[in-house]
Amino acid sequence: MAVVRTILRLLAALGLAVDAAVHARLAGQYDAVTASVSEGTLFRVEAGAAALAVVLVLAWRRLPGDLFALLTALAGLAAILVYRYVDVGAFGPLPDMYEPIWSTDKVWALAGQALAAVALLPLVAAAVRVRFARPSGQA
Repeated sequence: MAVVRTILRLLAALGLAVDAAVHARLAGQYDAVTASVSEGTLFRVEAGAAALAVVLVLAWRRLPGDLFALLTALAGLAAILVYRYVDVGAFGPLPDMYEPIWSTDKVWALAGQALAAVALLPLVAAAVRVRFARPSGQA
């Protein structure tokens, strides 16, 4: 089982690293899309969160870090899909990020986030199951 967990962690880290790299590389191109916060800034936040998640998944290997990584991947997935298919417009401090196209970069980021989420779900589920399991013999 340790080998499976290691493979899942490596896959999650790979997906998050792809996500971080794509967002860090593209951030400057989106600085002009702005409200109170620019889309470039949001890309940098996503890149930083994904990079931190890589470190947590590989080095810390604890439920809080895995949850952070899973939420980072799922939030990124949700953002890509929502802003691809729904014109939300500017919302609070967020700029209008509607972009109804599939670019190669968007596909890579989506694939990385999806890979990370799929790899992290069983890790998180197993850790939650162990953490909240009742000791044997208790009702």
